[in-house]
Amino acid sequence: MRWWENQKVSVVWTMLRIWLGVQWLEAGWHKVNDGFDASGFLQGAMTKATGEHPAVQGWYAEFLNGFALPNVELFNVLIPWGEILVGVGLVVGFMTLPALIAGAFMNLNFLLAGTVSTNPVLYTVAIILLFAGRGTYYWGADHWIMPYMKQLIHHNEKKNKKPIVV
Repeated sequence: MRWWENQKVSVVWTMLRIWLGVQWLEAGWHKVNDGFDASGFLQGAMTKATGEHPAVQGWYAEFLNGFALPNVELFNVLIPWGEILVGVGLVVGFMTLPALIAGAFMNLNFLLAGTVSTNPVLYTVAIILLFAGRGTYYWGADHWIMPYMKQLIHHNEKKNKKPIVV
């Protein structure tokens, strides 16, 4: 086992993971409870794509204008509930790596939309935790679920005599 995946160092990763999860939970919870409409955010991001030093790249503004804004109702559901699901996954350590990837992807999109805020910090923590690998979820639900899933897949492969692609 690598040094960053051991039981003692995993305590640091767990504290970071839970802190990150709480940040996502709070953000999503406020959006769900207060009502969330991404259209103002999207329009604001598109205005940041103009001028001498645009904060939003033209290609991303085109994506926002051509896809995100026409589908804003979908984004009004995906963003807050995605934030809540990422938060829950990180707090309990369940589906930790997909939650980290989804959170980093959302942070990246917020950054591309010209919103700095806490996004660089959250993005950096997510990337660090992704590199920590198994150490990130040593103290979480995945620590017990992952071996069970591997055993289940291995059992099915032996039974069917052909590999199962996941």
